[in-house]
Amino acid sequence: MMSSDTSCNLATLAEYVPSATNPWNVTKIHHLYRRIAFGASKPEVLSALSQTPGALVDTLIDDAIALNTTAEPIWAFWNRDQFEAAEMLNEDNSIGYYLGEGKAQMINDLIQNKVRDRLTLFWSNHFVTEDEEYRSPAYQYQYYNLLQLHALGNFRDFVYDVGICNAMLVYLNGDENINDRPNENYARELYELFTLGVDNNYTEDDIQETAKALTGYVDTNDISWGDILFNASRFSNENKDIFGEVGNWGYDDVIRILFEQRETQVATFICGKLYTYFVSPTCSDVIVAEMAQTFISTGYNIAEVLRQLFKSEHFFDQEAIGSIVKSPCDLMICYYNETGFELPANLDVVDSIFGSTEMLGQEMLNPIDVEGWQGNHDWISPDLLLGRWESIRYLMSQAYNQNQTQFGDFVIGMPIGELADGNLAITETDVEHVVATILNYFFPRGIDDAIIFNEAVGVFKIDGIPENYFEDGTWTVGYPELPDQFAALLNYIAEIPEFQLK
Repeated sequence: MMSSDTSCNLATLAEYVPSATNPWNVTKIHHLYRRIAFGASKPEVLSALSQTPGALVDTLIDDAIALNTTAEPIWAFWNRDQFEAAEMLNEDNSIGYYLGEGKAQMINDLIQNKVRDRLTLFWSNHFVTEDEEYRSPAYQYQYYNLLQLHALGNFRDFVYDVGICNAMLVYLNGDENINDRPNENYARELYELFTLGVDNNYTEDDIQETAKALTGYVDTNDISWGDILFNASRFSNENKDIFGEVGNWGYDDVIRILFEQRETQVATFICGKLYTYFVSPTCSDVIVAEMAQTFISTGYNIAEVLRQLFKSEHFFDQEAIGSIVKSPCDLMICYYNETGFELPANLDVVDSIFGSTEMLGQEMLNPIDVEGWQGNHDWISPDLLLGRWESIRYLMSQAYNQNQTQFGDFVIGMPIGELADGNLAITETDVEHVVATILNYFFPRGIDDAIIFNEAVGVFKIDGIPENYFEDGTWTVGYPELPDQFAALLNYIAEIPEFQLK
């Protein structure tokens, strides 16, 4: 994953301080919210303009830390018998129904624009499990709760807890790992995917010895989908050699040895993943090394390394903006949050977005394999692009059918790009300026392509409005057809490559 420093982003981790030549504006606010959360509503953009970037980042992270985990459903700790009894009482309450409830809850949490849940999604693609493998809705909830609980907390504690949670024990066969038949699956992924990276300063012997130290978490008391507990009689009670330390190590010792013996490798690997997810697919080794030092010095505090990153000149550098392809969740939820359109009361927004993201290849709590979604350009294969366009157009058409007036109101109250603190005046007559403002709002870097810009202007003008109206001042942003014009432009925007970026 790491690369030589080929990134054009040469800015440092020094805190970004706005200036006349590098102002705090709508573009940077959208950049922050699209990365740290899932887009900002227009009121949030206007509020952010009056804050300093550092103070805003602190508020967003502090609010995320203070946020309670999602309330547990009644079935959060049911075993298989309890689920099957409920299924007998109500034929709709199949196991798949409950698993779907958990996925829908995650989509609902993401829609709420919570920084915590952006991190929850990130970690679900790092400490991967696939709910179609373990099948228990209760395990699914417990795993999700764990992700939320640790999302911005202590990474060492996170690693400890996730390795013995029920979903992970089943998914990576920890519940089959016993003294006379050690199973290496979790030990391998603990190092390869979760903490160190592929072939990064560990050996096959280390994996084998670690697997022995992880034995014993197999006891369910013969309760299917019950808690998986430690059984000392199934533990490999012998000396193990892990990273050169020899002793009769158990689970606690594995975590201790890993973080003591390989702290630099752990910190560098995790900060590299944070960097490529939140900043750019082209990784800066210099910046990652600085982040890793912060990670270590704060005792593996996730929130503190994110504060440093999101406040930095490096994060807000122009090279970082628009450098990542939107995931299906980014595409759908950012659009929903940024437009803030009223939708029909009979439209289940969560279900609609859940359906779209699943169709586009991002099913919550069920990544494609143990390595997770690779993201970026994998999201925009030719067979997925049409679905991306049509999913956005569906939400837009539903909003338009519900309330056309809101489309005109959105444009009239839109913050102007570089001026940032102003609004489009009701007497605004410069149609190209209006279109440029809209494109700057929805495209991370605006639009430099003259052909696309001229096409966008043509789409915005729509048939039925005489061309001379745009030249003699007859047309203004108060023109009756403004909602139709904006809807037509949004329909066009959905297919533009820049809209697929964040």
